[in-house]
Amino acid sequence: MNLSLYSAATGMEAQQLNLNTIANNLANVNTPGFKRSKIEFQDLLYQKPARASGSDSGGGNLVPTGVEVGNGSRVAATSKVFTQGQLTQTGEQFDVAIQGDGFFEVQRPDGTTGYTRDGSFKLNAQGQVVTVDGLPVLSGFQPVPAGASSVTISENGSVTVQTASGSNSYRLTLARFANPAGLQSLGGNLYAETAASGTPETGQPGEQGYGSTVQGYIESSNVNIVEEMVNLITAQRAYEINSKSIQASDEMLQNVAQMKR
Repeated sequence: MNLSLYSAATGMEAQQLNLNTIANNLANVNTPGFKRSKIEFQDLLYQKPARASGSDSGGGNLVPTGVEVGNGSRVAATSKVFTQGQLTQTGEQFDVAIQGDGFFEVQRPDGTTGYTRDGSFKLNAQGQVVTVDGLPVLSGFQPVPAGASSVTISENGSVTVQTASGSNSYRLTLARFANPAGLQSLGGNLYAETAASGTPETGQPGEQGYGSTVQGYIESSNVNIVEEMVNLITAQRAYEINSKSIQASDEMLQNVAQMKR
């Protein structure tokens, strides 16, 4: 068995997944609240012939280094990077960005709770704050009465709704996780709790390490186009080098097959 063929094949497969991840990052460069993914690799098991490190070579002498033959690489994880994205001003009163740690809670169609950093909110016919997909936003939001003249959201999450009969105030909450990279990506700018992420903790913006809420802004994607393009070129070259290894192994096998001629 020519291990180089199989090792190079695993490298090509891993780089294909790497390319897919980079392409998804670039595709979502304008997606509000999107967090880029990074791919993490691991080497595969090693074949260890009889001569191993530390084995006895006779007379009580130990072999300082042994022989190990690797079997390639694999993708161990594709984890989300939850660094802060740039805040972009929109001027819309229901656009709310989170500056710092935290997520908005959203009620999914099946009744479970999703979490998002996308604060591009709207009002539905009942005055309820919803996402662009029409999902109700929780996090303490209350329905806005018809005819409300203004809705003001401060950095500490205080919401003041001004109506003809007076004003009403309440406070928003945010959720956070011990390991946000362990959240499950659901699409639609939503995440779901998993055993790896831990259970959500809720608190008020601007307190105990929670981020602040910024009205009239949305958080842009944290994808850096230049960095992703560099990663794209690196992945492409790594794929090509692995394909060259397969080509070289094939030529060596061809030489062996022609030795009898």
